[in-house]
Amino acid sequence: MPLYKKSLLILMTLLGAVLIGATYGYYREQDSIALDAATTEHIEPLRKVTVYVSGEVKKPGLVTLDEDKRVADAVNAAGGVIETADVDHINMAAHLEDGMQVRVPMRLRDAGEKGAAASPGRQADGKINLNTATEKELQELPGIGPAMSARIVEYRESNGAFQSIDDIKKVRGIGASKFEKLKDRVTL
Repeated sequence: MPLYKKSLLILMTLLGAVLIGATYGYYREQDSIALDAATTEHIEPLRKVTVYVSGEVKKPGLVTLDEDKRVADAVNAAGGVIETADVDHINMAAHLEDGMQVRVPMRLRDAGEKGAAASPGRQADGKINLNTATEKELQELPGIGPAMSARIVEYRESNGAFQSIDDIKKVRGIGASKFEKLKDRVTL
């Protein structure tokens, strides 16, 4: 038998096998078994977390929510934000943790209208706001130089606003001793 006939015979056999396999798979898929819906009888209810919502919200105070909720849910439970809120400086997608504080900051132009400090990062009491301070303002803190202030701003931009003053320890290079030196000079 010539070579081209052998090749043609092999090709036809392979095509036939593929066609049979595809047909079998199609009909097999049609006969799939439907599973019963999962029962929720044995699932434990979600644990509750309580957080303190403050700042530019309609009803500041404690709110209690399921543990799988996010900062946006806590803000909404506190009545939502008011017109002066700066929602760009708070991470609304962050997960809630029991006992945390969620502070919604004020927009900068409104801060000037209400007589607050002229500098975006400096408060009227002279403290530096970790969520709004520029790199230059952060360098006024003890032990914070240009490289460290850049890391703080970078951390803030990639992880959202600091939720508590202790969160600054998450920035690489700020340990317990450096935190002790600056904790009384910072705010949120």
